[in-house]
Amino acid sequence: MQDPFYTKDKRRRKSSFLAADAWLDSSLYDFWQALGRGWTKYQDIMSVFRVSGIKRFFVEILSDAFTFGAIGAVLMTALALPAFDATASGEYNKAENYSVVFLDRFGTEIGRRGIRSDDSVALKDMPDYLVKATLATEDRRFYDHFGIDVVGTLRALMSNASGDASTQGGSSITQQLAKNLFLSSERTIERKIIEAFLAVWLEWHYSKDEILKLYFDRAYMGGGNFGVVAAADYYFGKKVQDINLAEAAMLSGLFKAPTRYAPHVDLAAARGRANLVLSNMVAAGFLTEGQVTAARRHPATPVDRTADANSPNYFLDWAFEESKKIIETTRHASNNFVVRTTIDTTLQKYAEEAVTSTVRENGEQYDVSQAAMVVTDTGGAVRAMVGGTDYGKSQFNRAIVSTRQPGSAFKVFVYAEAMEQLGLKPTDTITDRPVCIGDWCPQNYGRNYKGTVTLQSALAQSLNTVAVTLSIKTGRDPIAALSHRMGLRADYPVTRSLALGVASVSVLDMASSYAVLANDGLKTPAYGITRMSTLNGELVYEADIDAPRERLLSETTVAGMNAMLRGVVTGGTGRRADVPGVPVVGKSGTTSSYRDAWFCGFTGNYVAAVWFGNDDYHPTKTLTGGTLPAMAWQKFMAYAHTNIDIKPVFGVDFVPTQTVVAEADPAEAEEPVAERPPSLTPGAARKLLDLAGLFQGELRATTPITDQARAALPGSSAGL
Repeated sequence: MQDPFYTKDKRRRKSSFLAADAWLDSSLYDFWQALGRGWTKYQDIMSVFRVSGIKRFFVEILSDAFTFGAIGAVLMTALALPAFDATASGEYNKAENYSVVFLDRFGTEIGRRGIRSDDSVALKDMPDYLVKATLATEDRRFYDHFGIDVVGTLRALMSNASGDASTQGGSSITQQLAKNLFLSSERTIERKIIEAFLAVWLEWHYSKDEILKLYFDRAYMGGGNFGVVAAADYYFGKKVQDINLAEAAMLSGLFKAPTRYAPHVDLAAARGRANLVLSNMVAAGFLTEGQVTAARRHPATPVDRTADANSPNYFLDWAFEESKKIIETTRHASNNFVVRTTIDTTLQKYAEEAVTSTVRENGEQYDVSQAAMVVTDTGGAVRAMVGGTDYGKSQFNRAIVSTRQPGSAFKVFVYAEAMEQLGLKPTDTITDRPVCIGDWCPQNYGRNYKGTVTLQSALAQSLNTVAVTLSIKTGRDPIAALSHRMGLRADYPVTRSLALGVASVSVLDMASSYAVLANDGLKTPAYGITRMSTLNGELVYEADIDAPRERLLSETTVAGMNAMLRGVVTGGTGRRADVPGVPVVGKSGTTSSYRDAWFCGFTGNYVAAVWFGNDDYHPTKTLTGGTLPAMAWQKFMAYAHTNIDIKPVFGVDFVPTQTVVAEADPAEAEEPVAERPPSLTPGAARKLLDLAGLFQGELRATTPITDQARAALPGSSAGL
């Protein structure tokens, strides 16, 4: 018999399930009914906005505008993030606030760098016509726009599209200030976008007068000057408050193109630009034509900067950067310093003459337009630096930028590592034959093979396959490591073609590397500063030139390398570099497609590296390192070794002779000449040789003249 309580409980649970099921069904029904009513109401509401015909066209346009506007807002926010980061720190680009007076190795002033950013002159104290000239030329709507001059930008775009080559630009003064305060000088679309955001930020945080004052103080004005206060003193020797209208117009013309219109570089161009500024002032309604007539008739005349133009400017630019590193390391409170450098102004003139004359005489034939040279003594002291053929036209220092490949000049690292690691000697033999690394099979310059040759002969003939064979035996990583220890500072990938010089190097670093061989295998980094002090004489830094140096190569390796490099000059690819009477050693280098040509080498007195090429990397007309670079190297060394004591090169069997350049007093001739007179120029060397009785191969005096003196003549056959 079934329990009545069990039956009753079962009926109760069944009833509960039925109730829950009924509730669920009714809830779903009510939900879908409510959803349907909501959708019907939505349709009724949206039917009010339903349009057709021409109205629909405008609605679609407006809808798309909102859509793309939202996308644009997200994109603009993403683009603005770098600008937000630039302003987050609250710090501006550091002003050039160090003033450095540079002396040569003998203590004579050779130039200045780093004029401080002087903000002591208030905007209201600056001449009214300087402000108006700047506004008329740079940004006439400065006080009306929000940081970006839309009208000016459109005008500049139309001007550029029409092919106008003027210096007209679309950047407002605020945008230019943003670049000066926060950004680098690179020209990219990304930088221009960030510049626009920063300009708006500046307008939000500073008044128009504050922005204009910052612009006058921080703009680069050419000649190493920042701001109109420093520029007025440099160009006109005046306080900015005292300049006249013509001078103000010339200063205002410098903002967009300071190196192009600097009056000490091109006075005619500077005056033409100033005349345009005066016309802009008339067009803007700031002055009448009658008021600018006197300034047109009597244009500004800068103070004489001839001495500055003859300064070793490429070297000074590099020395200034090195000085700033020392100052920041020592954290000295002073901003004004005197720096004693290693530069020898006479050797500097020799180097400039050798480089520029070679390019001038042969550049068109080989389609080469630029060259660079660095000269050091055997201890690493930089005696001359030429960063290009004309500093006035281009301040880019090609001597210190690691962007060029050295070609076969790199082989000194390959051979040195092989001699160190494998114990090879110059007389050891190796087979010159086809060699491949994977699918890469290098060839020699003449596309032929010499068979069994000595290492000395292989280096003299610059055989590529031998260098690659040696790199396989030693490994490429040890070669790269040795090159960095010897002086190459730029990183480069270690590839199969490393032995052939596929690496990024600078002329300065190549000189440092070859100096290791000239300095008996000791580490010999190039340096240009020996002493730094404040204006009142307080010592800040002094180089310890006598400090112990790390040995990088054994004496056996150095002797062998020097002997082989001597063979390059006497019977190999570097014959044009030979200087009669001087133990010359070195190595030429030529890259693929003839884009770069080098000659690097040394004597017992000096080390020098020379590069020839083009800034845009276009190939030359079959220029090799054994032609123009070797010729320029020879010209310099022939000049530099006049009237000095010729020192031997370790490992080279050579008997140096004392150079005679003029008839000397017998009493003075007993003492060896240890230093060339500081005032001896290439022209003076020629005159001295002529006085001695030697010119164009004719001996007209009784004083004996050595072959070395004959080689010192510019244009002598030794340079061919």
